Amino acid sequence: MSTPLGNIRDFGMDTISLAGTLPVKLQAVREAGFSQVMLSARDIVGHAAGIDDALRVLRESGLRATGFQVLRDFEGLSGHLHDYKVDVAKSMLEMTAAVGAKVMLVCSSTSTHATGDIDAIARDLRKLAMLAVPLGIRVAYQGLSWGRTINDFAKAWEAVVRADAPNLGIGIGSFHLLANKTPIEDLDILDADKIFLVQLADFTWHEVRSTDERIATAEHFGVFPGEGVHSEQLTEMVVLLDRIGYRGDYSFEVFNDDYQQMPPALVAQRAYRSAVWLGEDVLHRSVPLPGRMRLKR
Repeated sequence: MSTPLGNIRDFGMDTISLAGTLPVKLQAVREAGFSQVMLSARDIVGHAAGIDDALRVLRESGLRATGFQVLRDFEGLSGHLHDYKVDVAKSMLEMTAAVGAKVMLVCSSTSTHATGDIDAIARDLRKLAMLAVPLGIRVAYQGLSWGRTINDFAKAWEAVVRADAPNLGIGIGSFHLLANKTPIEDLDILDADKIFLVQLADFTWHEVRSTDERIATAEHFGVFPGEGVHSEQLTEMVVLLDRIGYRGDYSFEVFNDDYQQMPPALVAQRAYRSAVWLGEDVLHRSVPLPGRMRLKR
C-alpha cells in the first residue's frame, strides 16, 4: 500500500457550488462523504428560519465549518469608509465564531478608493487580525487575480509578513494562480504554517485574455479539480504544498452556473470524486469518511 506524502486533513466543498436551501446543501455535502463545508455569510443570514435556526441546522448536520467567507474590500481605506468596513468586519467575525469556524477568508481589495501603499494595507490587516484574536479566529488573506494592488499570492504574502500578526496568514486560491499563469514552484517561498486555507478550482479553457473574462470565468465557469484542463498544474500544486509542510484544509471553491441547475446531491458527488482523485491518486492517501481512519497505513 502506498505511503502517504503528507498528513493533509480532509477535503471539503463550498456551499456556493450548490443550489437550494442551507439544509439541502448540508445534506448533499454530508451524504456525498465529506465531513466539512466552507460556509458563506449568505448561508446564515439568508436562512428562511433565521440565524439561530441556521446554526442549529449546521450543528445537527455534523459537518465541521472549514471556514467562513468572505470579507471584501477591507484594507487600504480611510475615514468613514474605513470605519464602515471595520463594522462589517466585526459582524463577519462574530458570525465566523458562531458557526464554529476557525478561519475567516478575506479577499484583496478591488476598490479604486483604496490606497496602494503596502504599509497601509499591512496596518489594516494587522488591525483586522487583532479584532479576531479574542474570538480565536485566524484570518486568511487571499490575493484576487483582479485585485487593485494585491493581485497574486506573492504580494499578499508580502502584506502578511509586514503585518506580522500571529493569527494572520495566507489563503491560496488555485484559480488565481492558474489565471495569472503563476509558476507553481513559486509557492515554495511560503511558510507552510502561515497558509491558513487552500481553495481549489479549475476551468475548461487554457487561459483568460482579459480582466472581464477572468472575473466571469471565476464567478460562472469553474469546475472541480480533475474536470478542467489544468489537472497537471493542480497536481503539482497540492504535491508541492504537501512537500513544504502544509497540513491544513483544502476546500473546493467552484462557481458554476450549470451546477446551480443540477440536483445538489449530484454536484456534491462530483466534488467527492475530485477529493478521491486528489487524495488517493495524487497524494496517495485515502479520503476519510466520517468515523474512519484519516490516512492509509
